[in-house]
Amino acid sequence: MKITFLGTRGFIDAKSRRHKRHTSTLITYNKKRVMIDCGLDWRYKVWDVNPDAIVITHAHPDHAFGLDNGSPCPVYATEDSWDTMEDYPLPIRFHKIIERRKKQVICGITFEAFDVEHSLIAPAVGYRITAGKARIFYVPDLVWINDRKAALKNVQLYIGDGATIKDAIIRLKGEKRDIPIGHTTIQAQLTWCKKEKVPYAIFTHCGSEIVGGDERVIGAIIRRMAKQRGVKARIAYDGMEVKLD
Repeated sequence: MKITFLGTRGFIDAKSRRHKRHTSTLITYNKKRVMIDCGLDWRYKVWDVNPDAIVITHAHPDHAFGLDNGSPCPVYATEDSWDTMEDYPLPIRFHKIIERRKKQVICGITFEAFDVEHSLIAPAVGYRITAGKARIFYVPDLVWINDRKAALKNVQLYIGDGATIKDAIIRLKGEKRDIPIGHTTIQAQLTWCKKEKVPYAIFTHCGSEIVGGDERVIGAIIRRMAKQRGVKARIAYDGMEVKLD
């Protein structure tokens, strides 16, 4: 499995040379290429990527709105996401439903969607992704993973939310103001990796702390937090490639 970070910037105004485009990742296996998420920055440019399939985590602008001009390939998303994307100019044959907790093979790669807390307007999922012996969990936006143990069991690599390092960006919504939305911290996600014995973490969907800061200093802070938990960690950047056997 080869993982290419096409874009690593969250839904923020700041940009940098390393974090220019909205978060999107390409999974390649046996010459097939699956693109995860296609936000506003990828409008029209998705045709240059020309993947075999696109998988959507949720229907926020920086994850799905790049498809509002169409797609060069089938698009896989939950029914919640399709409710937002229903008017997109996609032929019926490109309209594919992903069911939560049901393993689905897409271009020879197995995806299993897990509910995560992130948004009420655009319910999100993270994906447990398997190709050959390689196993990763991919979740660029979240507060919490429901059934985290199952999601991260025997995972080699966790690819998570880099919106904030130590200060969570969380608000309480819902009728009882008891539903958290937003973004948990890199620090918390590293603790999850420690608890579930995930050895390696990479953070994408980078927020202003990373994109607008000194990445050498911030990277050292994240690596130190990770080392304290027995985990290796790094910050993704646009164009970065990782290979897993």
